[in-house]
Amino acid sequence: RASDTILAVTADSNGMMAALIQSNFANHGSGITAPGLGFSLQNRASLFAMSNSHYNLFEPNKRPFHTIIPAFATKDGKPLMAFGLKGGAMQAMGHAQIVTNMVDFGLNVQEAGDAARYYHAGSNEPTGFVMTDGGLLSLESGIGEDVRVELERRGHRLGATDPETGAVYVGSVQAIMYDEEHDVYWGASRMKIRWTRRRGI
Repeated sequence: RASDTILAVTADSNGMMAALIQSNFANHGSGITAPGLGFSLQNRASLFAMSNSHYNLFEPNKRPFHTIIPAFATKDGKPLMAFGLKGGAMQAMGHAQIVTNMVDFGLNVQEAGDAARYYHAGSNEPTGFVMTDGGLLSLESGIGEDVRVELERRGHRLGATDPETGAVYVGSVQAIMYDEEHDVYWGASRMKIRWTRRRGI
């Protein structure tokens, strides 16, 4: 494969939680394998610019732009949830949508992951790409036609779904949330990965 990403979330009986994402990024990553460990290192430094005039120049004490975002949420200063979403540039948007679904719409952790999502492509990039046309906004089929019509009325360009499956690129979610009131963990998983079939979800 050109690239692969794994996401793992875990928790223990002491209330410790963690989220981990590993992604080689492209073409087997850097091509360097950690001696004795059996995994290859990623090559996200390729997202730096090599031009001295570029703000994203490869320099000491800088990190490259990337979408490796294992997430952790707290509530009232206490650990609440370890979670993550795989799916390239969808990750930051997906994380925000999961949290919004829980905080603003009162969904539980599984419902938040199951809810229909949207994906915007074609934004400005730190690699130098500049958006000139507003990009494309793709919506899962669970988002109503009235919302689609209103978005188009406001000038948004809606991206086409996959022609064979009628699907949208929305990533996959895994999460573990601690319920302090009942002293239990709730787990959630929605395996959308790359494309999910168009259906009323």
